[in-house]
Amino acid sequence: MLVSQHSFDPIARPCIIIISAMLVLLMQSSVSHAAASQLGGLRIDVEAGPIWQSRNDVEIPNDGTATRFSLADLIGNAPSLFYRISLAYDLTERHGFRLLLAPLTISGSGSPLDTINFEGRTFEKGIPVDAEYRFNSYRLTYRYLLHNGERWRWHIGFTAKIRDAKISLSQLATSTANSNVGFVPLFHFSIEWKSSKRWWAVLDADALAAPQGRAEDVAFRIGYDVTDNMYLSAGYRMLEGGADVDDVYTFAWLHYAAAAVGYRF
Repeated sequence: MLVSQHSFDPIARPCIIIISAMLVLLMQSSVSHAAASQLGGLRIDVEAGPIWQSRNDVEIPNDGTATRFSLADLIGNAPSLFYRISLAYDLTERHGFRLLLAPLTISGSGSPLDTINFEGRTFEKGIPVDAEYRFNSYRLTYRYLLHNGERWRWHIGFTAKIRDAKISLSQLATSTANSNVGFVPLFHFSIEWKSSKRWWAVLDADALAAPQGRAEDVAFRIGYDVTDNMYLSAGYRMLEGGADVDDVYTFAWLHYAAAAVGYRF
């Protein structure tokens, strides 16, 4: 989860852009439904399920004055719920776009075994601390169909991601938070395999690595076409990465048990 040094005040601006783009796609789909169906048309996918954290290490600021601690150890790895909504649209046989809204919040409480210095505040050991980890993601992906065979389809492309991140701690009268909204470019690829008329599988990823950090969002799903328009799928997703820069050190590894329902217009 690469942390950009760019910041934007409200999160409303990217949300408005994404919602406006969705409306444009819906209008295009309704106006030219016959042509869209031939190309794959508009597809909506809703994914949900439990999420666990196996790693969530934090040090803010990353200058030796703060404590490097584990949010996963502090609040435990009990599952939280997540959901993600995506819209995909094929402009031509080869070129398409995908929009993703992926809010994510993990919260809990625990008593630290040692004193924690975080964002200029001190949180004493042995006293319960309420913690929240937020990592909302808003993405626009361009996809190019590199191979279109009878059983295999390969896509490559690029993803423009807006990341809305926040980590907060609260203990008695002491509380503080670190938040950041920034832009992250990612490389996209997917491999689809159709095993029969109704059954299929897909490996889908957005990822990038740089000296300052890395980000990987990788999913493997098995799906079944209930009808020509509606499908169901289930699988595993992982979100891993972080940043090691002057302002923050934060690395997390999250695991999803994902079930999804989708519809092709």
